[in-house]
Amino acid sequence: MDILDDDLSNFEANGAKPLPSTADQGYVENNGARIWYASYGSGLPVILLHGGLGHSGNWGYQVPALVSHGYRAIVIDSRGHGRSTRDKQPYTYELMASDVLAVMDTLNLKKVAFAGWSDGACIALILASQIPARTAGVFFFACNMDPSGTKEFEFTPIIGRCFARHMKEYAELSSTPDKFKEFSEAVNLMQETQPNYSATDLAQIRVPVVVAHSEHDEFIKREHAEYLARNIPKAELVILHGVSHFAPLQRPEQFNRVVFAFLGKVLQ
Repeated sequence: MDILDDDLSNFEANGAKPLPSTADQGYVENNGARIWYASYGSGLPVILLHGGLGHSGNWGYQVPALVSHGYRAIVIDSRGHGRSTRDKQPYTYELMASDVLAVMDTLNLKKVAFAGWSDGACIALILASQIPARTAGVFFFACNMDPSGTKEFEFTPIIGRCFARHMKEYAELSSTPDKFKEFSEAVNLMQETQPNYSATDLAQIRVPVVVAHSEHDEFIKREHAEYLARNIPKAELVILHGVSHFAPLQRPEQFNRVVFAFLGKVLQ
């Protein structure tokens, strides 16, 4: 039976489905931070990059599905998120992209597909621009690539439930469990002015991209998703109906079907 958690009440109470156990996990030192990663299964590699203030456990409904379909799923906690640490450097998407690249190098991953959610989508697209030869494609879900792409913020009950779960899991996982406020403010500062990629920048991206946008996304304008799909040369726009910015948690089977359709095209 399909999982339905449109209002995120289950996520607030219980979190996502726990990630499977794996011995293939550890830390990579990069540019002042210790970056946590874990790998599951075997086969062609897919790196999952989570959203701002969250962590890799938010992919709990996606990792087992990827493994059951014969893929190798790699998750990475962005710096300062989850189990990963951070130093005093201001957040930038490019800095976090360098962390992902450090994990790829450590795991000797020559070429991967990226699935990114919100901030993770931006990181993935930056990597596609920086290392196209090592990028099979990008599943870009629920993010902007310049400040004009965001809606005016409106605090909703769904956002509140997600934020409450993020606070709880930060306290459980972080090496600085009492610093959520400072962490959140640092991430928000980045999000207010970044990313800021022009149409000319987007036109240089040469890998296949799916721009996935939810019908009820609380943060990203649909016209911005359409703009990205027009300006990235090998991009396709996919609309997810009935869900919001939190589709991987709300209706994971629907979300996963779109991801698998993408992976079937870019990973052979």
